[in-house]
Amino acid sequence: MKKIAACLSVFLILASPQAFSRDTKHMLSIEEAFQSPDFKEKLDPNIRFYFGNQSHPKVSQSFGNFSTNKKTNAFNKSDEEACRWVMLSALLTLQERAIKEGGNAVINIASYYKKNKVSSNKEYECHAGAIMAGVALTGEVVKLAR
Repeated sequence: MKKIAACLSVFLILASPQAFSRDTKHMLSIEEAFQSPDFKEKLDPNIRFYFGNQSHPKVSQSFGNFSTNKKTNAFNKSDEEACRWVMLSALLTLQERAIKEGGNAVINIASYYKKNKVSSNKEYECHAGAIMAGVALTGEVVKLAR
């Protein structure tokens, strides 16, 4: 009987909303993310990304500001692994928008989680939970002078 009660207690703790509602904020390295083989393989080298107030060539045309809010399955992944994966997804969305608009770069990229803007040249914000991780970005799609 004690064994059944102990198992039931463990189940109730794991099944509680708090167990699944974890929302851990991480500030992770942009540079480390870009060193990942997945980033090198999937991101188009013709589309440049500039975070925060990083310097960039002169803007010849602006197509506007665009945002993306991506989530990924974090189950059975470390927070950092899930965050890198969802960061790549967010950048791919911005890349697709740049191509669609005729741009060759996205500048002034900032984290935009729950519409809270955090601008950094070195880090991006990711929130990870027991089953999901999310990255939201905003940036200006532009054509840079060559």
